[in-house]
Amino acid sequence: MITSEFLSQLSRFNLVIRKRVTSSYTGARRSMMRGRGMNIKDHRIYTPGDDFRSIDWRIFARTDDLYIKRYEEDKSLTTHIIVDHSASMNYGKTTTKFDYASMLGVGMAFICMKENERFQFSTFAENLETFKSWRGMKHLADMIDHLNNIKLTGHSNFKDAIIKYKKMIDSRSMVVIISDFLFNTEDIENSLFMLGDHDMKIIMLLDPIERDLSLNGDFKLKDSETKDIMRTDISPRLKVNYKQMLENHISKIAKICDEIGVDFYLVTTDKPIFDSFYDILK
Repeated sequence: MITSEFLSQLSRFNLVIRKRVTSSYTGARRSMMRGRGMNIKDHRIYTPGDDFRSIDWRIFARTDDLYIKRYEEDKSLTTHIIVDHSASMNYGKTTTKFDYASMLGVGMAFICMKENERFQFSTFAENLETFKSWRGMKHLADMIDHLNNIKLTGHSNFKDAIIKYKKMIDSRSMVVIISDFLFNTEDIENSLFMLGDHDMKIIMLLDPIERDLSLNGDFKLKDSETKDIMRTDISPRLKVNYKQMLENHISKIAKICDEIGVDFYLVTTDKPIFDSFYDILK
């Protein structure tokens, strides 16, 4: 749940986060959430550490030299924040994945609001629920009220949600998607390809117990989405197999994001929330 204490902390630490992020750049940066602009301003020679996605390959084909495209700043960029509210997000010993995702989503929206930039907030599970894009505290308050009262049910129908959402984006945007992404990687790949024209941040949230399977012995495991129950003995061998399967799943998602040019972040809910903000925004 989003509390007044979290909002107070967010307000106090906003300037700290902004200072930490902008200090990582040599020049001024008007917005931490802004992506690349639409129009090419000029070029400069590539240097190690530059974003390879900005290389102008047409110049390279003619000259064998690597040049970076520099864009004009896009002042009207909308940030789209999409949070998974399926039943699997309702898991966590101290903080549920959904509560953590909500705080990240509200934090992103808060930063946009402070920059006087437009943001649009949505949630998805079996269906997509969307707020009208807007600026200001009223929109943020509606977003928080929705998050604090939403019911976490059903499974993640990610592909259909993105198909519907893509039709709503009418200009180049920053898209931030927060989910546990514990579903078919083919759906993830196809969905992200559909949003390939936009700047994206993919945030995969896991509970520490999910990440490390720090359980031993006989357990009844209940699928939060299908409600199926399975009794099993969590043995050292099972834990090794589980971790290998999870690592393979995470690696596939990371590879998909890398190939498309998407920023991918893996976060566990025991990490301090403002440390996560810094890692994502930098």
